[in-house]
Amino acid sequence: MRIALFGYGKMGRMIEQTALLRNHVISARIDIDTPTVDFSAIDVAIDFSAPDAAFGNIKSCFEHGIPVVSGTTGWLDRYDEAVKICNEQKAGFIYASNFSLGVNVFFELNSYLAAMMKNLDQYRISLEEIHHTQKLDAPSGTAITLAEGIIRNTAYKGWALDKDEPDNIPVHSIREGDIPGTHTVIYDCEVDSISIRHTAHNRKGFALGAVIAAEWIYGKKGVYGMRDVLNLG
Repeated sequence: MRIALFGYGKMGRMIEQTALLRNHVISARIDIDTPTVDFSAIDVAIDFSAPDAAFGNIKSCFEHGIPVVSGTTGWLDRYDEAVKICNEQKAGFIYASNFSLGVNVFFELNSYLAAMMKNLDQYRISLEEIHHTQKLDAPSGTAITLAEGIIRNTAYKGWALDKDEPDNIPVHSIREGDIPGTHTVIYDCEVDSISIRHTAHNRKGFALGAVIAAEWIYGKKGVYGMRDVLNLG
């Protein structure tokens, strides 16, 4: 399979290594200074670019009938527009805030636990995410996905960054060292606490999940998520 990498930073390079080990070809490496793109040489695009570049990259691929796997955060105010273009152009699309296989199982566990706890009003829910100092957005897209999974299954109305508000889930973001990503969901009350946690030991899991998603979307049309890729329900 011929894969184009939109964004050639740390993640792009790690995805390249993973794709080559799985016998794929990297047909294009597109970064901020790339003048032109030969779309005829691309089977699937994987986008881990900058927020201000992501939508344009995705739109261009759809217009050439190329399926896209996107892990870029910070552009989702245009997600619905991207979905519309994907369907109009009969392309394929997978967006995920986190492509780690373990994290996507964690998302399911988080939603299941929230549904079990929804009537236990004595527990206050909070989220904590820890990432490396180079991660500028806060909270992480993964933390937002976790919060949304809780909101769907409980009476919480939303989430709030570093604020304790009655109807919102407080999300605490910490930036330190070179931590790939640690996410903790905490249920706390006067008598005990329950917590679930996912800890990434390195970035290889993100890269592997993105390549597996690219393999899965190849030849398909429509909009999907990692639940579809992993057959989680």
